[in-house]
Amino acid sequence: MAFVKSNGANLFYEETGEGHPLLFLHEFGGDARTWDQQVRYFSRRYRCITTAARGYPPSDVPEDENAYGWEQNLADAVAVLDHLEIEKTHVIGLSMGAYMGLLLSLRHENRVSALVAASGGSGAHPPSRDDFIRETLAASERAISEGHVRADEMAHGPNRIQLKYKDPQGWAEFRDHLAEHPGIGSGYTLKHVQATRPGLHDFEAELAKLTVPTLLMVGDEDEACLDVNLWLKRTMPMAGLSTFPKSGHLLNLEDPARFNDQCADFFVTAEKGQWRKRDAATSSSRVYAHEDNEEA
Repeated sequence: MAFVKSNGANLFYEETGEGHPLLFLHEFGGDARTWDQQVRYFSRRYRCITTAARGYPPSDVPEDENAYGWEQNLADAVAVLDHLEIEKTHVIGLSMGAYMGLLLSLRHENRVSALVAASGGSGAHPPSRDDFIRETLAASERAISEGHVRADEMAHGPNRIQLKYKDPQGWAEFRDHLAEHPGIGSGYTLKHVQATRPGLHDFEAELAKLTVPTLLMVGDEDEACLDVNLWLKRTMPMAGLSTFPKSGHLLNLEDPARFNDQCADFFVTAEKGQWRKRDAATSSSRVYAHEDNEEA
């Protein structure tokens, strides 16, 4: 196994394939294994890099809660790129990874050639933000005190149960992997990454200026993320939005063929320079291009 040192922690990473780099950033409930189906698909054309965030084995699981934070996770992603001498990369992030992908694009725009931000925005919608923070902090305390994540409870959540209906074996594997996550790593990630990160609306001005080609993806049954992704689409002139029908949070596991195909098409379009900036006129709610002619 390969590791890179970042601010006192050893971070696991794995490379597969050759070509333009493609960095995968996993969600809170996932880990490096989350991307197995994507790596098998994309490694035929790209140099795929999967990582495990701090707190997720085989990366280190620091016992000091001060070692965790959303800014630290962002620095860890940059540390992997620097270690591998990658100047510019495509990025695919899911949920927590989508947030990190957006922040990587904002803070290091010259390092990201194209971004897929899937199922991003949990806790960012202003009307439900306070409830999200309260629930996240409560889940953090449980994980730390009990020494594990309540995997079965989380896997049966309203935006993850869709995977069980579509792929019972894949859902069981997701649940079993989640159950292996150490409580201290998950708990401090919940407390210092999920609950304390700024809401995406705090970056509205920066997102509106972002020039990185971006594909937003969201499931139509992922209530925590639907409104945020509509807002992101309206805010980011270089963003397109894909909505997966009858789908929840785990898009790459629920429908890997659709997920892979859409990402691949997006990357090809971006590489050709054909992912265009949105025409400002298309943000109007008008139906017709011109005022109605009173004589018509």
